[in-house]
Amino acid sequence: MFNSSNKIILLPLASLIVLSFLSACNQQKVESERPNIIFIMTDDHSYQTLSAYDDRFIETPNIDHIADEGVKFVNSFVGNSICAPSRATLLTGKHSHKNGQINNRVAFDGNQPTFPKYLQKDGYQTALIGKWHLRSTPTGYDYYDRLIGQGDYYNSRFIANGDTSRSEGYVTNVITDKSIQWMENRDKDRPFSLQIHHKATHRIWMPDTAMLSSTEEEFTIPNTYPEEYEEEVTADVNKLRGVPKNYFDDYEGRQAAAAQKLSIIEDMDLVYDLKMLDEEGDIQTKYRNMYANGRYANFNDQQKAAWDAYYDPIIEKFKEHRDEMTDTQLARWKYERYMQDYLKTVKSVDKNIGRLINYLKENDLYENTLIVYTSDQGFYMGEHGWFDKRFMYEQSMRTPLLMKFPENIETRNKVDELVQNIDWAPTLLDLAGLPVPEDMQGRSLLPLVQNDDVEWREALYYHYYEYPNEHMVKRHYGIRTDRYKLIHFYNDIDDWELYDLEQDSMEMNNLYGKEGYEELTRTLKKKLDELQQQYEDTDRSTY
Repeated sequence: MFNSSNKIILLPLASLIVLSFLSACNQQKVESERPNIIFIMTDDHSYQTLSAYDDRFIETPNIDHIADEGVKFVNSFVGNSICAPSRATLLTGKHSHKNGQINNRVAFDGNQPTFPKYLQKDGYQTALIGKWHLRSTPTGYDYYDRLIGQGDYYNSRFIANGDTSRSEGYVTNVITDKSIQWMENRDKDRPFSLQIHHKATHRIWMPDTAMLSSTEEEFTIPNTYPEEYEEEVTADVNKLRGVPKNYFDDYEGRQAAAAQKLSIIEDMDLVYDLKMLDEEGDIQTKYRNMYANGRYANFNDQQKAAWDAYYDPIIEKFKEHRDEMTDTQLARWKYERYMQDYLKTVKSVDKNIGRLINYLKENDLYENTLIVYTSDQGFYMGEHGWFDKRFMYEQSMRTPLLMKFPENIETRNKVDELVQNIDWAPTLLDLAGLPVPEDMQGRSLLPLVQNDDVEWREALYYHYYEYPNEHMVKRHYGIRTDRYKLIHFYNDIDDWELYDLEQDSMEMNNLYGKEGYEELTRTLKKKLDELQQQYEDTDRSTY
């Protein structure tokens, strides 16, 4: 029997148990209501081939859905247009010279603070699935399942928390499968941060066999090329459409541009890039064996049969008429083949973004999740005659950026201000309710998307370091305002370029040193110096 004193003692204990239980439930509820984060990064996806920005080439309805229900940043840029440095900037919120990842050759220092580490410490589940490309073991993640190096489009190998396995299938589909599977198996009582990093749309642009067709091409290349360059084309050759107006750029007044090795006409390999692997071996190129014994050899029998069924007729037709084609016709044909393959990889990305969005909606995750879609940098779609990136010119410095915020956050639909990839990490931390570390060089975009009356930056800083390499883009740094761009190429060259983007959006007319631009040049150089002081990038002796 319990006496009265026992009752007096036991009642508070029971109450404490109930209160403790209620507190734990409340804490779980608070944790589960914190916003989830899904950060989707593709590789080399140009803003020109995302229909939220430009619908000349392709429709991307699923990616556009993020813009339709969220925020489109129309002036989004990177600080160093190359893969590993952009990824390090995402993690650290710092420019390349501060996080140490100045190029693709060095390994990322995983001991430094990163946004996943801050989120992980604060109770978030953190995961990265897909491309890592930082030559080090990922840190700050409860789970990672990363591609090895660049990865392959087909049957690629992954390393999941240290264990290596080979996937079966097309890499964009596989990365999406893995991402959905991770969300299925996560701790449902905690918020999560999931980085989904696709290989696509990286060179060498191998489409999913499901996107291949043996009939007429799906994508229309707009006829934007000047009439004076139009030529009659042999009727049996694949239909040749327009190319960019500066496709045959002669690089007058731009010394560094003339020295590059990223020309579609001169540097794009017929076999490695354009898939002209003929069985007879008549088409011999620099990288033929790399393709034949590497990417092509990676197919299983079913994939290879579908691949050959599509490309063999194109190869046969090309060989039949190659000797009849003028240099201009061949240059335009190469552009066409490049674009058709590239756009098909974009189509696969868009399809899988649709799968991901459907999963989030069907599992009651969509409303409380930040969805970010971006690319590690922009890409050339034949502008200046190029593929690849690296230069500070618009097509590679500019990158798509779309964000769909949780439903309790009201936002503008479009942001015109100058934003940069140093801002991504601060934004994610701010959204999670964490302070932005003082050593991060970017700013949270959260106030900007909520209010169009925020004092914001007037200029962006850029610095590219990886020279010499196969593409031979000179080292350079520069400043971009809302209208002007000033670039200094240095190291084994000392050359300046100045552009009025309002009058010369294609960056063909270098105004540096021309009469009437002296005061503008002095002003931009002063602002450039101020940015270098602000970001502490003044010593180039170690680069």
